[in-house]
This record gives sequence, C-alpha cells and structure tokens, in this order.
Amino acid sequence: MITGGKSFVASPPAFSNDAKRLLVCTGNTVSVFSTSTGLQISELEGHGAQVTSVIVVPASSPASKLMCYCWTASLDGKIKYWDFAAPELMTTIDIGSPIHSMVIPSLLSQSTESNGKLPDLFAYIYTEDVKQKEEKKNCLCGQIQKCNLTKSRIVGGVTFAKTRRPGSITSSPSGKYIGTYEKRKLRIWEIPEKDSEHVGYKKIRLHHTKSFTALAFHPTERVVAAGDVTGRILIWRGVGHKTCLNDGKLINGGINKDAEDKPGVRDDDDADSCTTWHWHSSQVNVLFFSSDGAYLYSGGREGVLVVWQLDTGKKKFLPRMGSPLLYFVNSPDPSLSSISRADNQIQLLRMPSMEILRSISGIKPPSSHMEIYEGFGSGVVFNHTSGLLAVPTENYRVQFYNLFDDREISEVQIYERNHQPGDEITVKVNLVALSPDGSTMSTVETRLPEEGIGSLVSLKFWACGAQNKHFSLSTVIYEPHGEGGISSIAFRPTSHMAVSSSYSGDFKVWVRRHDISMDDQTVENGGWRCHAVGSYKKKPMTAAAFSGDGSVLAVAAEKVITLWDPDRNTLLAVIGDSLEPITTLSFVGRSEYLVSASRGSDPHLTIWSMSKLSVACSVDKSTFAVLALIKPSKHMESTEDSLHSAEGVIMLFNVENPVPLSTWFVSKAQGGGLSFVRSSPKLEDEVTERKASDEVLAYINGAHEYVLMSPYGEQASNFSFSRQRNFSSLEEKERFGYASIYGELPEFSLKIDQTPFPSMSSEKTWKTIFSGPSHSLPPLPKLCSDFLESLLERRSALVEMRGRGAEHVPLVKMESWYRCACESVLMIQQLLVEGPFPFTFDGKHYSGI
Repeated sequence: MITGGKSFVASPPAFSNDAKRLLVCTGNTVSVFSTSTGLQISELEGHGAQVTSVIVVPASSPASKLMCYCWTASLDGKIKYWDFAAPELMTTIDIGSPIHSMVIPSLLSQSTESNGKLPDLFAYIYTEDVKQKEEKKNCLCGQIQKCNLTKSRIVGGVTFAKTRRPGSITSSPSGKYIGTYEKRKLRIWEIPEKDSEHVGYKKIRLHHTKSFTALAFHPTERVVAAGDVTGRILIWRGVGHKTCLNDGKLINGGINKDAEDKPGVRDDDDADSCTTWHWHSSQVNVLFFSSDGAYLYSGGREGVLVVWQLDTGKKKFLPRMGSPLLYFVNSPDPSLSSISRADNQIQLLRMPSMEILRSISGIKPPSSHMEIYEGFGSGVVFNHTSGLLAVPTENYRVQFYNLFDDREISEVQIYERNHQPGDEITVKVNLVALSPDGSTMSTVETRLPEEGIGSLVSLKFWACGAQNKHFSLSTVIYEPHGEGGISSIAFRPTSHMAVSSSYSGDFKVWVRRHDISMDDQTVENGGWRCHAVGSYKKKPMTAAAFSGDGSVLAVAAEKVITLWDPDRNTLLAVIGDSLEPITTLSFVGRSEYLVSASRGSDPHLTIWSMSKLSVACSVDKSTFAVLALIKPSKHMESTEDSLHSAEGVIMLFNVENPVPLSTWFVSKAQGGGLSFVRSSPKLEDEVTERKASDEVLAYINGAHEYVLMSPYGEQASNFSFSRQRNFSSLEEKERFGYASIYGELPEFSLKIDQTPFPSMSSEKTWKTIFSGPSHSLPPLPKLCSDFLESLLERRSALVEMRGRGAEHVPLVKMESWYRCACESVLMIQQLLVEGPFPFTFDGKHYSGI
C-alpha cells in the first residue's frame, strides 16, 4: 500500500547544520529533502500520529556541522531522537498527551558544567489534556509543560500556562526566551542560564486590542514583534526591563521609565516603547528577524513577503508568490532561507536578493472555487496509463502529480490571475479531462456575469509537448453549446476525438486536425474543430463516455442512455429508464459492460450489457469500484468506534454479482475520487506479491490525501511498495573545496576536437555564434571561418569574375566560391592589399572591391 498527498506546511520545517537538507513534517513521518535538487532523499518513520515539531540539534563547532541529529514531537504523545543521516531512531520518550508544539531553547545556549558533564536537556511542550476535554466543555485543556529529555520524564509541578486550546510556542534565537500568544495577550518567559527542574522563571506580559497571529524575538536585543488579525505589526523595545529588576539594578542597562515616557505601551506592559507598522491588508502569519537583527520579515494572506528595515521602517517586497504565506525559516547558511505557502509548497530563497531557487511541492489542497454537485465530486482526474493525477487548484491552475513518486510533475495556468485575498470570484474552472494517452487536456471555465450580464463559457484544449511534457494552449471555443453549461467531457481512447455534453440538450463531437510536419520537425497541431452535433428529444445531456475500443459513444439524456456511432454520428440504440437523472457513465475497462450512476433521493447503480442492450447478467470476471457517501443514521450511532469517522465506503463489484466483493470504509470521502491505474513499471520489481493484474486502485479523499492499494486477493494490505530504496539515488554527491563553491570543472582532453561547429538556425546567425561559454567555443581559425560564412548568403547562381591580367576567370558556383574564401582569411587579406580589380557578379559589372 502506498500513501501520499501529505501536507508539507502543517508545521515549520528545519534545515540541517550544513544547509544541504531540509526536514519537513509530512503526516506521521518526517521527509528529508535535498536543498540542491528539491527531491526527497530519506524519511523518518516511527510516529503513530501527525508530527508537529522537528528540531535539528545545532553544531557546537565548525567541525560538528556534519552532525545529523534531530528531535521530533507528535500528536501520538511521543518525543523521538533521530540520526537522520542513517536514518535511525535513537530514543523515544512517551509523554502520554498529544504534543502540538515543542521548543528546546537550551540547545542554543548549552554549556558544559565544571565537572565536564553536559547539563540536563529540557524541552518546553504545548500539550492537550484529552480526558479533561472530553469530560468538560470550555475547559482549559491546553498546557505548557517542561520535559527533561535527558531523564525522559515530565518535570512535575511545573505548568507555565493553561489555555482553552493548545497553540504554538516560539523560542528566541539566543534561547533566552520562550513565548506564546492567546487572543490579545502575549506571554513571555525568561529561561535561566542554568536550567534545571527546580529553577524559577520570570514572566512578562504584553497586551493588544486585537487578536495576535504571529510572534518573533530579536536575536540579540530585548525586542519583540507580533502581528495581529488586521495586518498590523507591533514592535516592543526594551521588553522585560521592569520584570528583570534584580536588587535595585536593571539587567542589560535598562532604564525604568514612567508610563508617560513609554510611547505606545498599554497599561502596565513591561516595555520601553511600542511601534506599529501597517502594510498588510489581512492577518499576519509570518514574522521573523534576520540573523543579524537588522531586518524583519513579514507575510500573510496577500502572498507577499515584506522585508522591513528595523531602524528606519523602510521596506521592500517579494510579490506575487501565489498563495498565503505561513512560515519563514532561516538556515545556518546566511544565503539560504525557506518560505512555506498555504498551497502546500515550500520555496527555497537565495538571500538577501530573495531569488526563488527551487520549490518543494506537495499535492495542492482542494480549490474552493470548484463547482461540486451536492458536495460530491472534486474534479480530480486520474490518468489510467501514466499514474498521473490532474488536480484543479486555486488561482485557476491544474497541477499534475505523480501518484507513485509522490511529487509534482508540472503545473498549468488555465486562466491568468494573481492571488488577491478577498477578491470576488469572476471565473470558475468547472471541468478538467485528460485523454487516455495523456497527450491532450480539456478544461471548461465559466466567466460569471457581472450585474446579471456578461456570462461566458469557454472550452479549451491543451496539447502536451513531446520533449518538455508541459501543456500549451491549442484551441479555445467560446460558447460551445450556446448559453448552456457543459456537463461532461470524454476522450476517445483510439483516436484524437472528444465529446462534450451540455445541459442545453445537445452534445458535440470534436476532432483534432492532423499534425503538420516540416523539416523533420513536428509543428504544433492545427487545433480542434467540431465534427458532429447530436441530441435526443431535446433532453439535457448529463454524462458521456466512450467504450474501451472507441467504437461506441454513450451519452446520458437525463434518465435514459443513448448509444451512438462516433464516426458517423448515428443513433444506434436507447436503453434504460432510471428513476433519477443519470450523472455518471463509465465502461468497465475494455469489456462490453457499461455502468451508470444516478444521484438524488433514490440513487441507483446499474450495469448494462452492450451486446444484449439490457441489464447485465453474465459470468464475466470484469470488476469495477464505486465510492459512495454514508448518510448518518441512528443505527450508525451504535456501531463500533472505528466506523464513527468513516464518511464513505469503497465497494468492489464484479459485473456478474450485485454483492460487493470487497468493502473499505474511508474518511473524508466527500469530494473524493476513485480510479484504477497501472502500476509504475519502475516499481514493478518491488511488489511483495506478484498479482495477475498490474492495476492498482487509487483513492483520493476530500483533503487530497491518497492511497494506492491492490483490490485483489484476500487482504489489500498484502500489497506494498518500498520507495525507501529509491531515496539514496536522489542524494547529491558531496562537494568540497573549489567544487563546493563554483561546481565541478569540465573534463578537458588533449586531443584536438575536430567535430564541425554546429550551424545556428537563425536568420542572423552571427548574433548567436558567440552566445556559448568561452571554454566550449571552437578553435579560432574554425570560428573565423564560420563567422565569415554566416555573413554570406547561400546562392546557387553562377558567378562570373574577371581578374587582373586575365580575360576570363572560370565560372564557379557561389557556394564553392565563398567556401574557398572562408577557408583562408590570409587570401582575402592579400587581395585587399593588391588593390581593387574589376569583376562581374550576377550580370552586373563592378569596378572593384
């Protein structure tokens, strides 16, 4: 069984000490990615619930940068210590309560005691009291506790705060402070230099009129920044001077000021001053100080990263990131940082220019703009042959995701629009369809009317490039069915043909024009055109599907099914008479059986035989799977707890038997999808048990988490893949010295390269002849020859030349003449030195050069 589609942005990631790896919390595991390639290289497996925190043990010296140890915390109530280079689990500490956040400030300021031993290591965790939450409503179930990691136990009698629900803890870069926020209050604790189980803490409180959403500590000074729900950023300076008063003296030379000398500070808040900055239009999610403390990074729902100069308040921007920002993390390398976005993507940035180097992208979350029929049907499209998944996303894009490799392949912009939170939706992407071979994609988008006018439906066809495998727009058809909306799109398996059905009462068959070949290169096809139009008694056409061999086109006309010859567009038969309108049609593989599904108050699933044109009853072994939603009922309340979270059921049928062969209860079924896909050839050797069929069942839920399993055999869990073996091949080779900075030097050969210099296919070749790197240019004599040749025009006309001292010069072809002239630059120079001479060219007489 393969699982995928996990969130990469549920928690902040962490860099390794050498900044070559990025540790990302992905569900119950921690995925390790290479920062140079953006590919996954290993995985830490062992937690039984979602991992909420990952902390890399920092290097105490330059020689220890190769250390690869980290701590992780999870909702399973366990803290684990890992060697993520192996990867290997070293220690497990069972807390007993779900851990929502964890910081280990003593890692940043750990020192050796006088006896040479290391002091105990303490973690501060935000836990949830599950029992108290179940027994009492509106109770304080969130607790900030202290855990002794060295002795693997909770420090008794130490509870820093209790809240209605658990939140997040933030630690200062120096490890001297930890803080958290709840509604309009900030709570900050100073961590003693020598932390122990019986030490006291000094607490600082700050207030605001709006709810806080982010918190950050300055790396060296007593400066705290916080963001609120309205987009404001508050910066307190001199925080904790009054609280940290010791024997009449102030720590760090602070000055105890009266209330009137504290501009911007509310009530009795312990700070010298408070400054407010306001640029963001909505809540601030990201706040982070630069390593030198000179800049403050902020981000929010606008998808813009703002860099503030702390002393002057001046700012610069990294705009149009395409999604709300969630986390900003600095690496030990000052030139590398990461930004996490709400669309399940992590981008690596080159600092301080903020250039995007590469992206680590998981499967995108569901689009809130997709039209979902009664809350069912997410618009996710499977490609049966390649194992790809087409996911409609926010900002009118379609993401192509590899189910077996669990990574993004490409992304297509369906409609140009920048991310702007709060904007009214003017366009909706209604449908996405893929051809069986994956070479063509079709999309349907609807421009919503403004003030009751201006509605427009567009049908687009996209062609996939043979080399880069990226889709480009091929054809746009406006109002393909008049004012009626498109209900479905289906591609013919055996040829470039597609059909679109409409609620307006007709369907149209579309064919692609033949490709045009020129100079041994295939040019983009000429687009798609309408081949035929069909209808049946002006009834709404609600679904369409081609048979496995492409010989039959089935179109649902409300409650009946019409069968057509797609080439001749002739009606072959009409079958069925369901009680509810048919919403889905699908042929069972390459068999003769057709499955129709109807929804409503009396939903039905019917199997039809094309040979008998009636409800099927055969001994065929063809199977199909159905995903159905479970409606809550009183009977379900008495079922076992394992079924309480089930929202849907997957049923595997054989066409000969109405009783399902297998049944799986699934969660988050609303908005899910189901399909059979072929197993990836490269993973075929890793199947633990070879099956008669190479197809696996792919299920994706409404949160875009998916699972691949074999539906055949007694237990689907017997089918498994191992992707761990492929991780090591993705790790880059270690580089040292010159290669670590400038890259590997090219290998030079002492032999003379006599390969011909390739000609450039351009009208003005001389503009690109020197565009390559200097070490790869041909020798100078060859370069001069090609340069002169590029300036001359190839002609086949005969040229007559007359030279000095001779009446006639033999006629030669133009091509051979300039080839000889280019081979010897010295000959041209000699002719120029001797002076001009008359000659005849192309029938015209010239006095000299």
